[in-house]
Amino acid sequence: MSDAAILVINGPNLNLLGRREPEVYGSTTLDQLEERLREDARRLAVGVEFFQSNHEGQIIDRIHKAFLEEKIDGILINPGGLTHTSVALRDALLGVKIPFIEIHISNVHAREPFRHHSYLSDAAIGVIAGLGITGYRFGLAALVERLRSRTDLGLYLPESNRNSD
Repeated sequence: MSDAAILVINGPNLNLLGRREPEVYGSTTLDQLEERLREDARRLAVGVEFFQSNHEGQIIDRIHKAFLEEKIDGILINPGGLTHTSVALRDALLGVKIPFIEIHISNVHAREPFRHHSYLSDAAIGVIAGLGITGYRFGLAALVERLRSRTDLGLYLPESNRNSD
Protein backbone atom coordinates (compact mmCIF):
# COMPACT_ATOMS: atom_id res chain seq x y z
CA MET A 1 0.00 0.00 0.00
CA SER A 2 1.49 3.32 -0.97
CA ASP A 3 1.09 6.36 1.22
CA ALA A 4 1.85 9.05 -1.36
CA ALA A 5 1.54 9.51 -5.10
CA ILE A 6 4.34 11.06 -7.14
CA LEU A 7 4.07 12.29 -10.72
CA VAL A 8 7.27 12.31 -12.78
CA ILE A 9 7.08 14.71 -15.72
CA ASN A 10 9.63 14.79 -18.52
CA GLY A 11 9.50 17.64 -21.00
CA PRO A 12 10.61 18.18 -24.59
CA ASN A 13 13.15 15.83 -26.14
CA LEU A 14 13.41 13.57 -23.10
CA ASN A 15 11.67 10.84 -25.07
CA LEU A 16 15.03 10.60 -26.87
CA LEU A 17 17.03 9.72 -23.74
CA GLY A 18 19.72 7.18 -24.55
CA ARG A 19 19.80 8.27 -28.20
CA ARG A 20 20.16 12.06 -28.17
CA GLU A 21 23.60 13.38 -27.20
CA PRO A 22 24.58 10.40 -25.02
CA GLU A 23 27.80 12.21 -24.11
CA VAL A 24 25.64 14.79 -22.31
CA TYR A 25 22.56 12.80 -21.22
CA GLY A 26 23.92 9.25 -20.95
CA SER A 27 22.82 5.99 -22.54
CA THR A 28 19.85 5.17 -20.29
CA THR A 29 16.54 5.31 -22.16
CA LEU A 30 13.37 6.87 -20.77
CA ASP A 31 11.82 3.39 -20.39
CA GLN A 32 14.84 2.22 -18.40
CA LEU A 33 14.73 5.32 -16.21
CA GLU A 34 11.03 4.79 -15.51
CA GLU A 35 11.63 1.15 -14.55
CA ARG A 36 14.35 2.17 -12.07
CA LEU A 37 12.06 4.76 -10.54
CA ARG A 38 9.22 2.20 -10.29
CA GLU A 39 11.59 -0.07 -8.32
CA ASP A 40 12.62 2.82 -6.07
CA ALA A 41 8.98 3.81 -5.54
CA ARG A 42 8.12 0.24 -4.48
CA ARG A 43 10.95 0.31 -1.93
CA LEU A 44 9.77 3.69 -0.68
CA ALA A 45 6.14 2.47 -0.57
CA VAL A 46 4.83 5.26 -2.79
CA GLY A 47 2.90 5.30 -6.01
CA VAL A 48 4.53 6.75 -9.10
CA GLU A 49 3.12 7.84 -12.46
CA PHE A 50 5.02 9.02 -15.53
CA PHE A 51 4.26 11.57 -18.21
CA GLN A 52 6.39 12.83 -21.09
CA SER A 53 5.46 15.36 -23.72
CA ASN A 54 7.19 17.56 -26.23
CA HIS A 55 4.31 20.05 -25.97
CA GLU A 56 4.09 22.74 -23.30
CA GLY A 57 0.28 22.78 -23.25
CA GLN A 58 0.06 19.02 -22.71
CA ILE A 59 2.44 19.27 -19.76
CA ILE A 60 0.36 22.07 -18.25
CA ASP A 61 -2.83 20.06 -18.80
CA ARG A 62 -1.21 17.08 -17.01
CA ILE A 63 -0.25 19.26 -14.04
CA HIS A 64 -3.83 20.59 -13.86
CA LYS A 65 -5.19 17.03 -14.01
CA ALA A 66 -2.89 16.02 -11.14
CA PHE A 67 -4.50 18.74 -9.05
CA LEU A 68 -8.13 18.64 -10.18
CA GLU A 69 -8.76 14.93 -10.80
CA GLU A 70 -6.12 12.97 -8.91
CA LYS A 71 -4.46 12.82 -5.52
CA ILE A 72 -0.88 13.62 -6.54
CA ASP A 73 1.21 14.61 -3.53
CA GLY A 74 4.42 15.65 -5.27
CA ILE A 75 5.97 16.19 -8.69
CA LEU A 76 9.44 15.48 -10.04
CA ILE A 77 9.87 17.51 -13.20
CA ASN A 78 12.58 17.70 -15.81
CA PRO A 79 11.15 20.51 -17.93
CA GLY A 80 13.92 20.25 -20.53
CA GLY A 81 14.21 23.41 -22.61
CA LEU A 82 10.99 24.79 -21.08
CA THR A 83 13.07 25.49 -17.97
CA HIS A 84 14.50 28.59 -19.60
CA THR A 85 11.44 29.83 -21.48
CA SER A 86 8.11 28.93 -19.91
CA VAL A 87 6.33 31.37 -17.65
CA ALA A 88 3.16 29.35 -18.34
CA LEU A 89 4.71 26.19 -16.88
CA ARG A 90 5.82 28.16 -13.82
CA ASP A 91 2.31 29.56 -13.39
CA ALA A 92 0.78 26.08 -13.67
CA LEU A 93 3.06 24.69 -10.97
CA LEU A 94 2.46 27.66 -8.69
CA GLY A 95 -1.27 27.48 -9.32
CA VAL A 96 -1.70 23.88 -8.20
CA LYS A 97 0.56 24.21 -5.15
CA ILE A 98 1.80 20.62 -5.46
CA PRO A 99 5.37 20.47 -4.07
CA PHE A 100 7.90 19.79 -6.82
CA ILE A 101 11.58 19.14 -7.37
CA GLU A 102 13.23 20.32 -10.58
CA ILE A 103 15.59 17.78 -12.16
CA HIS A 104 18.24 18.21 -14.85
CA ILE A 105 20.41 15.37 -16.10
CA SER A 106 23.25 17.68 -17.15
CA ASN A 107 24.77 20.49 -15.13
CA VAL A 108 22.89 23.34 -16.78
CA HIS A 109 25.17 25.87 -15.04
CA ALA A 110 28.23 24.46 -16.83
CA ARG A 111 26.59 24.76 -20.24
CA GLU A 112 25.54 27.64 -22.50
CA PRO A 113 24.64 30.88 -20.68
CA PHE A 114 20.99 30.74 -21.79
CA ARG A 115 20.62 27.52 -19.78
CA HIS A 116 21.68 29.19 -16.52
CA HIS A 117 18.27 30.73 -15.79
CA SER A 118 15.27 28.69 -14.68
CA TYR A 119 11.74 30.02 -14.41
CA LEU A 120 10.99 27.20 -11.96
CA SER A 121 13.89 26.94 -9.51
CA ASP A 122 12.81 29.58 -7.02
CA ALA A 123 9.38 27.93 -6.73
CA ALA A 124 10.73 24.38 -6.36
CA ILE A 125 11.43 22.77 -3.00
CA GLY A 126 14.74 21.69 -4.51
CA VAL A 127 16.79 21.49 -7.70
CA ILE A 128 19.05 18.63 -8.76
CA ALA A 129 21.34 19.16 -11.75
CA GLY A 130 24.36 17.43 -13.21
CA LEU A 131 24.04 14.04 -11.52
CA GLY A 132 22.79 12.21 -14.58
CA ILE A 133 19.92 9.77 -14.27
CA THR A 134 20.83 9.26 -10.62
CA GLY A 135 19.46 12.74 -9.97
CA TYR A 136 15.93 11.42 -10.54
CA ARG A 137 16.47 8.72 -7.92
CA PHE A 138 17.82 11.24 -5.41
CA GLY A 139 14.94 13.54 -6.28
CA LEU A 140 12.34 10.83 -5.67
CA ALA A 141 13.85 9.94 -2.29
CA ALA A 142 14.13 13.61 -1.27
CA LEU A 143 10.57 14.39 -2.34
CA VAL A 144 9.19 11.42 -0.41
CA GLU A 145 11.18 12.42 2.68
CA ARG A 146 9.88 15.99 2.43
CA LEU A 147 6.29 14.80 2.00
CA ARG A 148 6.56 12.43 4.95
CA SER A 149 7.86 15.20 7.16
CA ARG A 150 4.72 17.27 6.49
CA THR A 151 2.24 16.59 9.25
CA ASP A 152 -0.71 17.82 7.20
CA LEU A 153 -0.45 14.81 4.87
CA GLY A 154 -0.90 12.31 7.68
CA LEU A 155 2.02 10.26 6.35
CA TYR A 156 4.11 8.26 8.78
CA LEU A 157 7.87 7.96 9.01
CA PRO A 158 9.54 7.05 12.31
CA GLU A 159 11.21 10.02 13.99
CA SER A 160 14.59 8.25 13.96
CA ASN A 161 14.56 8.36 10.14
CA ARG A 162 13.76 12.05 9.80
CA ASN A 163 16.44 14.59 9.05
CA SER A 164 16.09 17.98 10.65
CA ASP A 165 15.90 20.88 8.22
